[in-house]
Order: sequence, then C-alpha cells, then structure tokens
Amino acid sequence: MSVLAGKVVAITGASSGIGEATARLLAERGAAVVLGARREDRLDALVKEIRDGGGRAIACVTDVTQRADLDRLVQRAVEEFGRLDVLVGNAGIAKLGPVAEADVDGWSAMIDVNVRGVLHGIAAALPVFRQQGRGHLVTTVSTSGLKIVPGQAVYAGTKNAVRTILEALRQESTDGVLRTTSVSPGFVRTELADSIDDPEEREQVRRRFEQFALDPAAVARAIAFAIEQPDEVEIGDITIRPAVQN
Repeated sequence: MSVLAGKVVAITGASSGIGEATARLLAERGAAVVLGARREDRLDALVKEIRDGGGRAIACVTDVTQRADLDRLVQRAVEEFGRLDVLVGNAGIAKLGPVAEADVDGWSAMIDVNVRGVLHGIAAALPVFRQQGRGHLVTTVSTSGLKIVPGQAVYAGTKNAVRTILEALRQESTDGVLRTTSVSPGFVRTELADSIDDPEEREQVRRRFEQFALDPAAVARAIAFAIEQPDEVEIGDITIRPAVQN
C-alpha cells in the first residue's frame, strides 16, 4: 500500500498544469485531495474524474489573493476528511517583460498571487498543522529564481521571495512538526504562458514549451516523492528541469 494512502492534501492552482497532474497522481496513490482554483467547471470535472477512478476528491473554489479563500480551503479539508497533512501551494502567474516597461499592474498581480498567495496558505495551514502536531508545506517555485535572465526580473524576484520565506520558516520550525519543500520546475507544459501579456515574451516561452518542456506529471512525481518520505525526513529543495534546458 502506498504511504500516501490516508493522507489529506490540499492543492492550489489545481485546475490545470502541475496542480492538476499532482491531484491525479496523489489520488491514484491513495491520498484524499482537496482541489482549489478559480475555475469551478474545471475543478468539478477533475473531481468527477478522480472519483470515477475510485479516488477521494472535493473541490473548493479558491482565489489565493483572498485570505478567506485559503482559510476556507483548509477548513474544507478538515471538515470533509478530518485533517490536513499537506498544502501544495502551486498557484502562480507570470507577467514577463523588461523592467523598463514599468508594468506596475503586472508586478502587483505577481506579488499578489506568487507571494501573498503563498503567505495566505501558510497562515491558513500552520494553525492546523500545529494542532495536529504534523504538517507539510510544498510550494512550487521556479528555476527562474536560480538563473536570472532578462525579462523575468520581477517574476524571479517573487519566486525567490517565496524561497527565502520557506527557508526562514524551516529554520523557525525545527521541532519536528512542520516540513517545507520548495519545488523549482524549469520549462513545463502548462498554461503559465497564457498569463504573459508581453507578446514577444509569450511567444518565446510558448516556443520553448513546444521544443522541450516537461510533462507536468514529471513535477507531480517529484512532489509525491517529497511527501512520501518518512516524517523525520525533509526534502527541502527539488530542482526539476528538462535535461536540455540551459
């Protein structure tokens, strides 16, 4: 029997891409999944698919920029399944382009989703984890924060802000209650490019997706690997990218 059997996992950004693939994989391995995203129709379809396959899943419409939505996502997990073992903070957007374009609205949107959204999840999940005596935060970061390139300055900044927050939280939580994992994917076939307003940047990213991007299932397997470790083992950082990515 999979070590994931019986675990309860909430996932943001679960309606597509990495979040959707993670939901499918974890449910296949026996976890109960609580799916959060803004697109209710997609969530409902995914829940039906998982349930039809014998898995356990519920949907909770979630906008990570709204703290109350994260509180509700966590509470739904506890009400439906009795606990929350893992929160996968996967929701993210990319508003790429040169800093000189001064896309202040795009910068604000990335800060709201990529940074504040993660903080909202932490604030919602930590009290439950502390009460239970155990919990795990898994957060999707990005290789953009590891290799800084033109056009991705603010996006990379938001991802590195989250990386820093999680590392500090790890050092503040060495009592064995909380585990933290940062997963940094490279190019993965997701809908992330759709959030890029700059036409040149959007087309460049889409070309790279077509040429060598990973299937989201590859990242889902990395997330599952981190979750499946014994409670005393923490996988702090995972970098997963196409073998041909610079």
